[in-house]
Amino acid sequence: MSTHTPGIDPLEALRAPRDPACDVFLTGPVFLDIIFTGLDSAPVRGTESWARGMGSSPGGVANMATALARLGLHTSLAAAFGDDHYGEYCWDALEQGEGIDLSMSHTVPGWHSPVTVSMAYEGERTMVSHGHEAPAPAAPGAAAPVFPRCPPRARAAIASLAPGRSEPWVATAARGGALVFGDVGWDETGRWDLDALPDLAHCEAFLPNAQEAMRYTRTDCPRAAAHALAERVPLAVVTLGAEGAYAVDGRTGTAAAVPAIEVEALDPTGAGDVFVAGFVTGTLADWPLADRLAFAGLTAALSVQEFGGSLSAPGWAEIAAWWQLIRTCDRQDPAALERYAFLDDLLPTTARAWPLRRAVPTIGFRQ
Repeated sequence: MSTHTPGIDPLEALRAPRDPACDVFLTGPVFLDIIFTGLDSAPVRGTESWARGMGSSPGGVANMATALARLGLHTSLAAAFGDDHYGEYCWDALEQGEGIDLSMSHTVPGWHSPVTVSMAYEGERTMVSHGHEAPAPAAPGAAAPVFPRCPPRARAAIASLAPGRSEPWVATAARGGALVFGDVGWDETGRWDLDALPDLAHCEAFLPNAQEAMRYTRTDCPRAAAHALAERVPLAVVTLGAEGAYAVDGRTGTAAAVPAIEVEALDPTGAGDVFVAGFVTGTLADWPLADRLAFAGLTAALSVQEFGGSLSAPGWAEIAAWWQLIRTCDRQDPAALERYAFLDDLLPTTARAWPLRRAVPTIGFRQ
């Protein structure tokens, strides 16, 4: 069950007949995520732990793809899927449940789906994963598409940057007019060398967390790191965890800081992906930099109040319900509410009551 609200298109005012049909293209591995929540502590060796909640959903790159689709962006995903029941479930959940275009994806016969078990406790998570790299796609002329060497024409693309690795499709997407948003993970090599990220040269925006940003720039302050990164990429966005986010527009010198929204976190799985999706949405909609940051932080905050990665990504219905609720709560800081006033022009005048039921958190029930 998707949480996308029909009729809300953040890019509606900008769309033109010759625009690409795809808003955002991305690629990467899809996992089956099994999430346990409500654990009082980390599992103890030699004991059995019981969780008060659990869910199953597509994970990995599916977290970000789902977050984008639920915000009304036409999303295309290139991924390999196993031909086991897990792969079939993930494919159906993404294509049928979320409306994600999987025409660039393919099923690999005899290959089992990667699986991640995530345990959430004390606001943190521990994960155990298993999987094997998918076999190379078929050669040209074969039944399976060659991906992602020739990505579809798109407004934007999201690339996962890794040291010493260059993906030819990134340059192709950039040459085709796509704004490339670079995500990054922990540098296991320990070098933390920006020159070792060749695809950074094609990026419109780079979105590391505070620790990653400081290590890459050899600085001891996230804001200083953001300014240093803005010398290498047009938009530098540094996430600061509980302190919010800070961004610098290298073209104009504009900087923006937005504090995080205080929420009771149930499961942080996929929150970073949801943040990126929110920022991409605001960028494509041409919002001011501070509004993009605020919106990205809001969507990430709403996501951690639900369990699961793709399951927890909010749609416009959740955002509208939150905005309606927060304005009726006592002791709200008017200045803080003003930060999100831009939502008034986006959201319906009436919204369903909070909280809202989201997707069914398990592998499909029989009807």
